[in-house]
Amino acid sequence: MNELGDLLKDFEKQDIKSEAMSLEQIDQMEELSGSYESLFSTKAMKFRSRGLAGQELLEHDYRRLIQEEYTFLKRPVFIVDDLIFIGNSKKELDRLKETLN
Repeated sequence: MNELGDLLKDFEKQDIKSEAMSLEQIDQMEELSGSYESLFSTKAMKFRSRGLAGQELLEHDYRRLIQEEYTFLKRPVFIVDDLIFIGNSKKELDRLKETLN
């Protein structure tokens, strides 16, 4: 996030820990990304502690879990017009920078 610096000044930030995401927001992100699974973080501590690692999850499961527990959302998520950028991989951040420049 620090490397993006001034590029983030016009973004609206939502602290999903204190301001839960609505189902409408989750559905909008899914529509842009193509799946709820692409939004889902398997690195969340609760993924293993809830025994989800050994289960076969379906799209409606991912949607429900993201809505129930904010840590299941892969972060950060940036929405620019009709494009979505999910996670903090170098590739994804480079795509965001290119779009914003």
